[in-house]
Amino acid sequence: MDHLGIWHWLIVLLFTLIFLYPYARIIRRAGFSPWWVLVAFVPLLNIIMIWVFAFIQWPSLEKKSGAPY
Repeated sequence: MDHLGIWHWLIVLLFTLIFLYPYARIIRRAGFSPWWVLVAFVPLLNIIMIWVFAFIQWPSLEKKSGAPY
């Protein structure tokens, strides 16, 4: 495991993009910037942000109706 070749890193990049793209679309549909998906790479902060996104008022829901559920 001394040397990881270029093919290894290309596959890692491909899988990272495959998994992060749907999350970015979900975050955008919720009304937030898709750049929030980068928080997934920060340990502990990623877990905190999942909880924050779960319990805050989403801007896209506020646009559809004036009252929360």
